[in-house]
Amino acid sequence: MKPVDMINRLKGGNLSYARSCEINKRIETALNGQTPDAIVICCSDSRVIPEKIFSVTIGELFVIRVAGNVLDNHQLGSIEYAAAHLGCKLIIMLGHTGCGAVTAALSGHSDGFISYITEDIIKAVGDERDPYKACVLNVEYGVRRIKTEFAAHPEISDAEVVGAVYNITTGRVEWL
Repeated sequence: MKPVDMINRLKGGNLSYARSCEINKRIETALNGQTPDAIVICCSDSRVIPEKIFSVTIGELFVIRVAGNVLDNHQLGSIEYAAAHLGCKLIIMLGHTGCGAVTAALSGHSDGFISYITEDIIKAVGDERDPYKACVLNVEYGVRRIKTEFAAHPEISDAEVVGAVYNITTGRVEWL
């Protein structure tokens, strides 16, 4: 699709969204602020849409997206904000099958800025080369890192931190 065609499609989609039945929830959160019940750290992959995967609506999830669902100070700061300032007591590290970042890490692809992502994934998966097992190890590494980074943070240390893997074929989530 040409960029101009996609822009037009996005404009039409936004108009439809603005007129949707979710208008009351948008107004409520605009007036009263957000009070999400969970933080989801997930991949930027266009097939991974937490709000759709978990059938939730506006204001229920605080979503942090980054390729390979890796963590750096920006993601950790976002977690800290949502947990400490918005009161989220559930943190979900969500990986997915068919992850391009995991595939890139396993294949040794490390050109340009992608290397920051693949290096983190390799640190998480070690010598594992099975894509699914590597995905699970990457999620588990993220869960451990969140627990470690926030162990002394009273507003976050009592949050539940869980890992999960979304299957892009079946649509099911496996909780680890």
